[in-house]
Amino acid sequence: MLRRSVYFCAALQGLLLFSLNWVASTAGAETIQAEHSSFQIRNVLTVQVPKDAHRVRVWFAVPNDDGYSVITNFKVASPYSVSFDSDSWGNRVGYVEASGSIEPTITITETFDLKRSEIRNSIDPSKTRPLTDAEREALARYLLPTTYVVVNDPVRKLSASIVGEESNPIIAARKLYDWTLQNVDYWVKDPDHLKASPVGSTDYCLMTKTGNCTDFHSLFASLAMASGIPVRMVYGSLLKPTLNGVKVDASYHCWIEFYAPNYGWLPLDVSLANIYGKKFPLTEKNEKLVELTTATGYHGLDTSKVDYYFGNLDDRRVVWSMGRDLMMQPPQDDGPVNALTKMYVEVNGKQYTNWTREFTYKALAE
Repeated sequence: MLRRSVYFCAALQGLLLFSLNWVASTAGAETIQAEHSSFQIRNVLTVQVPKDAHRVRVWFAVPNDDGYSVITNFKVASPYSVSFDSDSWGNRVGYVEASGSIEPTITITETFDLKRSEIRNSIDPSKTRPLTDAEREALARYLLPTTYVVVNDPVRKLSASIVGEESNPIIAARKLYDWTLQNVDYWVKDPDHLKASPVGSTDYCLMTKTGNCTDFHSLFASLAMASGIPVRMVYGSLLKPTLNGVKVDASYHCWIEFYAPNYGWLPLDVSLANIYGKKFPLTEKNEKLVELTTATGYHGLDTSKVDYYFGNLDDRRVVWSMGRDLMMQPPQDDGPVNALTKMYVEVNGKQYTNWTREFTYKALAE
């Protein structure tokens, strides 16, 4: 009875947050009304257990509420007991452990309903100001580099050359956003010659001037932190119209939130702005990749998306986690987890990667 009461209260709280955000985003005659969508989601994670396994541990992402989501009817099916706790960034994470005689496969199935609101902001740089020393101290964790999001002398020099003497965090962030948009290209545009890094890396993105969403936003995060702008990386999945009802992995997507006084956390997605906002040839080799990279479908050059994705986000997203270099609870044995986009597995105390994911969603009529 207590557990049901907790879930009921959480659902009511989520509904209230969703309503408040929706009302806030639609306030004002000049503001465009936020879109909102509803989905049924099924996330199936399967571990192929090796024959020599005597202990298997699985930490898996569960849907997190960023204030623009209402998550209901959340259920997890697993052959082993499931518990929930928070990681070092405060993400709610599911955990399964198996030992002794272990089944050859471990399948964990999450199902839930999601109501998601578009994030709409009318951003006016004159309404913010530079961070105070006290604010910067309070937000210190969002200014710290991680294993692959580095802040070194070359990054500081580049950031200073882009931002100059600008101390307004919104204007400075927009300068970094525009520079990243113009100087990096999403790898799906030319898959024969452009590649993404396997880890999401500032150094890789800076050196190659290409990458995936995590490469883009690792570089942006490094440049922003070097200029004293607090940032956090958000990991989720795009609920793409072309994959509605299709049983596939559907990958993941990440974006950025940066902090500006009087506004709080503002989102941006420079990797999707790069897809929509820069002209490139559509070919047989890249057409499907480009389409699947977007949240709302690709219909050619649309420079309005450049302004849109600085401060706004479409409503076809689910949030899984936030942050890099995660420590789990209970703690993992094989060091920090780069990011939790789907799940992290250890077998006999070592990271294990022989697992699959099937992510299926169905859009519901409003």
